[in-house]
Amino acid sequence: MRSLNPRKCFLLVGEGNFSFSAGLCDAWGDETHIVATCYESEDVVSRQELAKTNIRYLRNRGAEVHFCVDCVKLKERFWPAEGDFDRIYFNFPHCGRKAGVKKNKELLAGFFCSCAEVLAEKGEVHVALCRGQGGTPADQPRREWHNSWQVVAMAAEGGFILNDVHPFSTRDAGGYKCTGYRSQDKSFCVEGALNHIFIQSLPLLLPRPLSSQTELEGKLVSFRVPEIFQDKINRAFLDVSSAHPVRTVNEKLLEGLGKSFPILKANCPLPLVFQDSGNSSFPPDALWMVPVAERNPDTESVAEKNMRGTETFPSGFPYWDGTDGGSSLKNRDRFLRQFYLRPSLLVFLPTIVQQTEFPPETFLAFSGPVFRKCKISPCTLPVFHEALFICAVNKGSEDAPVQFLVESLTGTLNPLLKALGFQLGCTTDEPDPAELSAFVSSEPQLCKRKYLIALKLDASDPEPKSCCVGTVGLVSRRLTGTDREMVYASLNLDLLTMHVCGICDWRMLWTSDECFLHQFPGGKLGCFKSFSLYPPSYVHDLSFWVPEPERFNEAQLHAIIRHTSCELAVSVQLLDRFQHPETAQTSLCYRITYQSCDKALTGKQAAAMQLKLREEMVRSLHVTLR
Repeated sequence: MRSLNPRKCFLLVGEGNFSFSAGLCDAWGDETHIVATCYESEDVVSRQELAKTNIRYLRNRGAEVHFCVDCVKLKERFWPAEGDFDRIYFNFPHCGRKAGVKKNKELLAGFFCSCAEVLAEKGEVHVALCRGQGGTPADQPRREWHNSWQVVAMAAEGGFILNDVHPFSTRDAGGYKCTGYRSQDKSFCVEGALNHIFIQSLPLLLPRPLSSQTELEGKLVSFRVPEIFQDKINRAFLDVSSAHPVRTVNEKLLEGLGKSFPILKANCPLPLVFQDSGNSSFPPDALWMVPVAERNPDTESVAEKNMRGTETFPSGFPYWDGTDGGSSLKNRDRFLRQFYLRPSLLVFLPTIVQQTEFPPETFLAFSGPVFRKCKISPCTLPVFHEALFICAVNKGSEDAPVQFLVESLTGTLNPLLKALGFQLGCTTDEPDPAELSAFVSSEPQLCKRKYLIALKLDASDPEPKSCCVGTVGLVSRRLTGTDREMVYASLNLDLLTMHVCGICDWRMLWTSDECFLHQFPGGKLGCFKSFSLYPPSYVHDLSFWVPEPERFNEAQLHAIIRHTSCELAVSVQLLDRFQHPETAQTSLCYRITYQSCDKALTGKQAAAMQLKLREEMVRSLHVTLR
C-alpha cells in the first residue's frame, strides 16, 4: 500500500543500458522511487560494461531493477501490490532488428493498454520517439500517416490522449547514452526526437435513457431527453457556485451593461420545453421534438413524486422528430402533442411580457440553455446558453434605447475579445444564412430584428468574415396590449466564450474533464490550451439511393449522425450526387469524419459508429445503401 504522503514512483520499461534510469534517479534524488526494467535477462544486459555500472548505481540508491519484463504485460508483474505508478517511461520503443511500422504500432498499442492497468489516477506516460516516428504535426519533417507509428491513435487503444509534446532532452537524466540500434550495442540518432506525454482520458460512455422535469403552464411535465443532450441537461453552468467560463462571460456582460442602465436578474425560471402554438417562425427542422407526460402538482401523490424520472415513454424513437417515418406516431399522440425543447428564450416572450411587471428604464435579464437542430460543425452549436435582456420603453422612443443598448453591448464585449484580435460590431444588413445559423435560426414572428451583433473574425482582411453572436430588436405591440414598446437583446454566450477564450470546438465547453476548468481558476478568463493534442480522426464514406430526392431531409441526416456518433462526428460533407441515367434514381455520397476533442477515440469505435449509422439510415430514412 502507498503511504499517505508517498514519494513519486516512476516506472521505466524497455531500458537498454539503464543510463536514463540512472540519470533520472540522480536528478530526482529522494523525491522519487525508481523502478527500472528491461526486456532482456540480466545475463545478457550485464555483458555491457556501462549497463553493469548503471545497475549497480541504481541498486545502491535504493532503486528497483527488474529483468525479463514485457511492457505489454505490466499487470502480471506489478499489480496489485507494486502498481500505481505516477509516471511510466518508454524511450525509443522498437521491436528490434528490421521490424516494420505495423509491428511497432502493435507494440505501442499493447504498451498503452498495459499502462492503463498500473498507472496512478492522474499519472503520465512518457514516450520518446525518433524524428518523424510519431506521425503528429509536431514532427518536423512529418512523415506520411501510413508510414508513421501513429502514436496518438495507438495511445487511444489504451484510453490515453496526448497532453503535451516537446523535444527530447537528456537534461533531466544526465549521462544518458542511447543504445540498441537494431538490437545491438550501438547508439542511434536522437536529433529531432520528441517526448510525448500522455494522460488518461475520461471513458467513452454510451448515453442511457434519461427523463427530466419542468413546470409548463402550471403543470409539472416530464420529458424524455434526446440522447445527445443527456450530458448537457442540468449542468448548472450559470449557477453562482460555477466557475465555468460561460458564467464568467455572462457575469462580465451583466456587470458591463449595469454601468449603462439598471439590470434586474429575473428569478422566474423558464421551462425547458414549449408547446408550439403556430406563432413561432422557427422551422420544424430546427426544433427537437420531445415526448411529454403531464402531471398536476396539486394531485400528484407521494409515490408519484418518488417515481419521477422513471416514466415509460415510447421506445424506438431516438430522435423525437419523426425520423422513423411516422409509422408509430399514432400511438404517441398523448405523449408528443407538439412539445419541443426550447430553441430560444424568445419563444417565452408572450408569457414574460404578459406576466411581468417592468420597472421603468430597467432591463430584465434571463439566461439558460437552448437547443436547436443544425448541421454538424465545430462552430455550429446545437445547444448553447442564451442571454436575453428585455426593457419596456414609451411608444415612439424605442430607437434611442435600441441604439444605446447596441453601443453598451459592443463597449462591454470588445475589451474581452481584444486579446485575440477580434472586434464586435453591429449591422442592419440581412445576414448570410450560414452566418446566422451559427447563432439562431430566426426570431418568433412577434419579434422584429433591427441589428445583428457580429464578430469580425479577421480584422486585417479587407473583407473580413463575420460571425453572428446576437440580435437586438423590438417586440411587436400586439404582444403587449399597451402603448409601450419592448426592446430586447439576445446573445449566444457559448459562442462569445469560444472566441474570448480561443476555443475552436463547441464540444469542449461541455466536457466533464477537470483539465478544462483547471484552466479557469476562480472563474478567470484566459486563452484555452487544448489538453488533447492532435486527436486522431477517422474518415468513412456513406453512399445510398434515396427513394424521393425532393423529400430527402439533410437536417434529419445530421440528427441521425449526431445520435449514432454520440456527438463524435466532427464533419459531414456531401461528396457526390449522382442520378442513374436509366432508372433516374438519385444516389448521394457523404463523407463523415469522426474525432473527439477531449476523449480517446479508436478506429474500432469509429467503425462501430459508422455501422450503427448505416443501420439507422435504413430504419429511419428508408434509403437503400450502396
